[in-house]
Amino acid sequence: MSDRTTGSPRPGAGPGGPASPYDVVVVGSVNADLVVRVARRPAPGETVIGSELATHPGGKGANQAVAAARLGARVAILGRIGSDGHGEFLREALRADGVDLGHLIETPGPSGVALISVGSDGDNSIIVSPGANGRLTEDDIAAAERLLSSAPVVCLQLESPLATVVAAARVAGRVVFNLSPPAVVPDELLEACDPLVVNQHEAALLLGSHDTPGRQARELLSLGPRSVVLTLGADGAIVAEGEDVTAVPSPRVEPVDTTGAGDAFTGALAWRLSQGDHLVAATSFAVRVGAASVRRHGAQSSYPRIGDLESL
Repeated sequence: MSDRTTGSPRPGAGPGGPASPYDVVVVGSVNADLVVRVARRPAPGETVIGSELATHPGGKGANQAVAAARLGARVAILGRIGSDGHGEFLREALRADGVDLGHLIETPGPSGVALISVGSDGDNSIIVSPGANGRLTEDDIAAAERLLSSAPVVCLQLESPLATVVAAARVAGRVVFNLSPPAVVPDELLEACDPLVVNQHEAALLLGSHDTPGRQARELLSLGPRSVVLTLGADGAIVAEGEDVTAVPSPRVEPVDTTGAGDAFTGALAWRLSQGDHLVAATSFAVRVGAASVRRHGAQSSYPRIGDLESL
């Protein structure tokens, strides 16, 4: 079976147009999330009994695309899915949420899969098998250069090959880059970020040490990104831009499941930036979306629509 795309662009989305038909383009992973709930996660060498296995659409790229689309953004995703049953399931889930599939490529073999255990406290542990996501190439980026260069915001993460992510950053306009899963990346990629989005663990990997959030944010700016958003979970986020460091609080909620909350945040942030919000205002909106997402089970299934934010 040869590679094939799995959808059609929106009307007017062909090359040569003066403006993008999309608010956000996401370059990234599309995974099937295989989720088991446990009273506690096992220690090394230990076996515990969990719940029945549940399968949900996921992947950091797809999650960010769906999060933005549910809020009202016009979103396209550039990625790869497998020719297996998971691929069909993932394609239909994205389509149902209004994500444009004209640049989602089907490739022979398995789709990406994430193995997720969710503890009684709502926190999770995740192992990702990349599958088709690992076959997204620099040639795929070159073929979609006009798509990426014309989009107001392009979202990137690291569940795709690093060389592919760097190639996307080179041709994109405004890059929102989430350093997840955490890894050492070239200066070229960091310098393209506006903003770099990291949690404290990811920040510590880049900086080589832990520190207070405000200091971490300032130190991250010195690595080259144009701006930084440091996410703090229930404590909100820190925004660093120029000489300013701003704390953005989060609404207090009772967490049920934190799976995909960071992606909900990033998708919401990207959408508001595409609409012209300043970074602090966009971050304030995004922390509300992230807080709303942890009140429900699952990743994409937990993502709010605009009306769901009224109580926050």
